[in-house]
Amino acid sequence: MSIWFNTPHLNDLAQRSKGTAIESLGIEFTEIGDDFLKGRMPVDHRTKQPMGLLHGGASVLLAETLGSMATATTLDPEKQWCAGQEINANHVRAVRSGWVHGIARPLHRGASSQIWEIHIHNEQEQLVCVSRITMAILNRR
Repeated sequence: MSIWFNTPHLNDLAQRSKGTAIESLGIEFTEIGDDFLKGRMPVDHRTKQPMGLLHGGASVLLAETLGSMATATTLDPEKQWCAGQEINANHVRAVRSGWVHGIARPLHRGASSQIWEIHIHNEQEQLVCVSRITMAILNRR
């Protein structure tokens, strides 16, 4: 059973990302399932830190992008909107090049908040980062 308010389309998510940090860092949405959202981000000059490794902040931006966009698409946009309250991340493996792939799945979907867990893997499917985001659900006035 799908969790989405209206099943989102990858093109719609890409359009919503135009002119944002999502577009600037090259983040792409790649798959939508009944209860997950996947995306990927290049490990290149935009997302590396000075030592040549994937910047932890870029990993968090990917995680927040997936968790926030996923939350937003579970809501009726005429009645509600969402905002991030808290995010954490554990960085477990360095990445020097290629792409990292993230998947966001809900842990809790309540009336006033949602919690999503995001796992980010390298191209060899090794865990790079695990993150959890708490999203506030707000009513439109």
